Amino acid sequence: MTETAKAIEVHDLFKKFGPLEVLKGVSISASQGDVIAIIGGSGSGKSTFLRCINMLELPSAGSIHIHGEEIAMKKDGQGGLQPANRKQVQRIRSRLAMVFQSFNLWQHMTVLQNVIEVPVHVLGLKRDEAIAKAETLLKRVGLFEKRDIYPAFMSGGQQQRAAIARALAVDPLALLFDEPTSALDPELVGEVLSVIGDLAKENRTMLLVTHEMNFARNVANHVVFLHNGLIEEQGPPDQVFGAPKSERLRKFISSIH
Repeated sequence: MTETAKAIEVHDLFKKFGPLEVLKGVSISASQGDVIAIIGGSGSGKSTFLRCINMLELPSAGSIHIHGEEIAMKKDGQGGLQPANRKQVQRIRSRLAMVFQSFNLWQHMTVLQNVIEVPVHVLGLKRDEAIAKAETLLKRVGLFEKRDIYPAFMSGGQQQRAAIARALAVDPLALLFDEPTSALDPELVGEVLSVIGDLAKENRTMLLVTHEMNFARNVANHVVFLHNGLIEEQGPPDQVFGAPKSERLRKFISSIH
């Protein structure tokens, strides 16, 4: 990554599902260490935008750069885009760690096996090194004692913390969080937010789709408000939450307090 290259740069991203246009030209840039919170109502395009960055969804138009490297795409013949180099996408995706709202842990594997799976079988790390690293990460998220437990025997909060440890195990270029607390019981939200808050202090690049407004205000250094597939307003948290310019943003903030 050159000094001027952004950790993540997305330009004019569009996404259609058939006739439905979910993203209508969204641009965002994150420097190394930026924590960007993406907020907005249901159906505003937040999760789709995050999934396009990780190429879990293929954009219909636009460009994505990760640490200065553009993801090569070509026309798919149906008005959309597809990867021009699947090996490039696999390589970049292996270092863009995504934490999903539904945990997405492999249920047939223990917590430890979940955390070492990608480092060993995708990144080629030696198994003993991967285990040592995984155990350090599990201690960090408060799950070392649960390392040999299967996900089905853990609370939602524990599963999400395990998912965060798994994300960290690949030494990610950036962390993408897709509403990481939305599937949790209220009493379990705090334990997950605490872990994410600690990560935000470590100069890690993070994009966080969240409906936890106080958390976004306290942890992010930039907030993006999406409405109907477009950025309605963005800026520092104090400005976005304290002095919103857009009437839609004002209504959104008041509706969730």
